[in-house]
Amino acid sequence: MSDAFRKSILNRLPRLPPTRAPWADGDGDGHGGSVDGDEQEELEGGDTMSQLGAMLPPAPKSPAQDLSPLSASGFFSQALEVTPRGSSMAFRVYLTPTNPQPSPNLSTPTRTATAWAAGPSPPHAGPSGSSSSSTSPATKATTTTSGAEQGKAKGTYLVCHHGAGAGGLSFAALAKEVTEKSAGEMGVLAYDARGHGKTKAQTKSEETTLTLENLLADLMGILEHLFPDPKDAPSLVLMGHSMGAAPILAAVPLLQKKGYTVPGIIVLDVVEGTAVESLPLMKGILSSRPASFRSVVDAIHWHLHSSSIRNATSARVSVPSYLTPAPDETDPGPQGKQVWRTDLLATEPYWAEWWGGLSQKFLTAKCARMLVLAGQERLDKDLMVGQMQGKFQLEVLQDVGHYLHEDNPTALASLIVTFWRRNTRVLVLPPKIGAPAGSAGVVGVRRVGED
Repeated sequence: MSDAFRKSILNRLPRLPPTRAPWADGDGDGHGGSVDGDEQEELEGGDTMSQLGAMLPPAPKSPAQDLSPLSASGFFSQALEVTPRGSSMAFRVYLTPTNPQPSPNLSTPTRTATAWAAGPSPPHAGPSGSSSSSTSPATKATTTTSGAEQGKAKGTYLVCHHGAGAGGLSFAALAKEVTEKSAGEMGVLAYDARGHGKTKAQTKSEETTLTLENLLADLMGILEHLFPDPKDAPSLVLMGHSMGAAPILAAVPLLQKKGYTVPGIIVLDVVEGTAVESLPLMKGILSSRPASFRSVVDAIHWHLHSSSIRNATSARVSVPSYLTPAPDETDPGPQGKQVWRTDLLATEPYWAEWWGGLSQKFLTAKCARMLVLAGQERLDKDLMVGQMQGKFQLEVLQDVGHYLHEDNPTALASLIVTFWRRNTRVLVLPPKIGAPAGSAGVVGVRRVGED
């Protein structure tokens, strides 16, 4: 939104008349636009551009850039289909467990798991339920651990909620970087919200009803389904991009009330004040996008050429999930005509609801807070005051667009892992002089931005 909003504002500025240098309209006295004899002779005797071009070596011919779609299996270790209790939605969830990983609940028959790569995998269904999987028998084994071992194995998950029109695979490149930079200690969970990606609904109205209430219920349902026992659940660092910031901020107090540990929240490139100001311009911005593409590769090229996404690798894995075959297309594959998976104009009634009160929810969250912006985005009044009071960590990434998690996943992953480690660190102090042995004090470090 930030890039589009800035461009829209610049386009609305009046165009200035062309200017000329004061000496451009001279009177031929040597200080104006006339050329003396020596200069004229030099110009006439010089080489022409065609002659210069013939003297230069031919331009190197580089092979065309490969824009074919990439599989998510190179970025996440598992793909799950989750239907939370009381919901008719079947959510596509992408997961990379921690190492050692906490065990998400796979005992219900409402989830199909597919593991793409070797590595730790949560146990599959027992007698109370069934699920299908393409993994080896080793991944189907149920393991038990002692209380102490479970405490060490709880770990932390980065829970990612995408923005409107995107999908869980927009975090694919970031997930890979986070796994590498945390040495597998931080798991990553991302999913396609209703009306996005490969998430399925029984009715059309369920897909297009993107109220904050529904988005929040979907997020809570998925987390409670995967980690039903708050005491044994891993800690959850919640991260939302654009629209995704609304449900993750609303979920923090609810999760904490239920007993889940939420050490921090991360908001990506959304400021309430800027978002509200841009609402009147959004229709024009969305109308300027192509309505369809000749193929998936054509759509990937458009995203890169328009700088909507500036990372080819990320675009190749994420953009296909933003599309769906056109209704009149006979070829349902990636070579056929594609249209947008999500009708963003149909979500207009919910825009104000997403952004309303966003800054105060962020500032009052009872955990560490980090706001990451693309470029020099201006803060609204509440955030400016909060930033001056040290209530949250502010980071600004340069040379990125609105999809900053796709444009520079390496830099963002470094910020996330550092933020997580700093706000979950525990200091074990030596015992006081004269205190009995084994009475060392454990002091938790105050989290950045936490009151």
